[in-house]
Amino acid sequence: MFRKYLPAFMLMLVLSLVLAACGGSSNEDAKENQSNNNEGSESTGNFEPYTIEHAMGETTIEKKPERVVILTNEGTEALLALGVKPVGAVKSWTGDPWYDHISDQMEGVEVVGDESNVNIEKILELKPDLIIGNKMRQEDIYDKLSKIAPTVFAETLRGEWQTNFMTYSKALNKEDKGKQLIAEYDQRLEDFANKAGDKLNQKVSVVRFMPDHVRIYHKDSFSGVILDQIGFKRPESQQANDFMEKATKERIPAMDGDVLFHFTYETGDGAANKVKEEWLNDPLFQNLEVVKQGNVHEVSDAIWNTAGGYIAANKMVDDLEKVFLEEEK
Repeated sequence: MFRKYLPAFMLMLVLSLVLAACGGSSNEDAKENQSNNNEGSESTGNFEPYTIEHAMGETTIEKKPERVVILTNEGTEALLALGVKPVGAVKSWTGDPWYDHISDQMEGVEVVGDESNVNIEKILELKPDLIIGNKMRQEDIYDKLSKIAPTVFAETLRGEWQTNFMTYSKALNKEDKGKQLIAEYDQRLEDFANKAGDKLNQKVSVVRFMPDHVRIYHKDSFSGVILDQIGFKRPESQQANDFMEKATKERIPAMDGDVLFHFTYETGDGAANKVKEEWLNDPLFQNLEVVKQGNVHEVSDAIWNTAGGYIAANKMVDDLEKVFLEEEK
């Protein structure tokens, strides 16, 4: 009887083994697919929300910032230095619409007004996932911006660009990169100071020509902070730890020094250039010892003052190297 059914039994046994093998293969394939999926997830990385303390309180970033809008000129430079191209930015104070030294990196970036007059409707259109601004400029619209996207504000401007830079780095979840760039910059200033040696004892004067007045810059200004960090001396009247002095022509003697740098905020109508020429040709100015010694240098307003960020700071050091380290090159 058993022999009669043996062929059928053997056939069923073989079929069972084949099905089991197929089932095992399917399970292995499923496991492999799952493993591949997990590897893809790990390589992408699971984003962890983070909270930033800033000038307006605390803001939690729920997803990786990929569409960033920046509302200050120095903030734009910070983003570019950190390798982030914004989708929207306030226009440069001079330039059409960007400063010459960053225009090649800003192709395709949308203008969202200027620092003092932000275009909220345009920002809304851009659908940002992070907005970065400044309390000194945009405190009154912070609540509106916060309703569009997570918003982080630095406290103020002028000489504090390095502090702001680290705030922006944290907001972008790039704090380590920010620290690295600041360390590289600090090292550059230290190297400059070592090469300059006794030349740091020269008193550096900084003057700016505006369309309607003239300024003598002090230590709490963009250029002043950089000169101070390097270790340059300043004329006695420029040693103050404040921003600047609006000068009358009677104050031209206060501009004297061993080296004088001047720059002009020209907006296109020629007014600031007219003021510059008038003052440079004034007998009081021509009588300055620094003029007689031929140590007067015209530099870029954007680089030495208006842009106010990481890129401009390095370009200002380029200018200083040309003047003070030319013999070493």
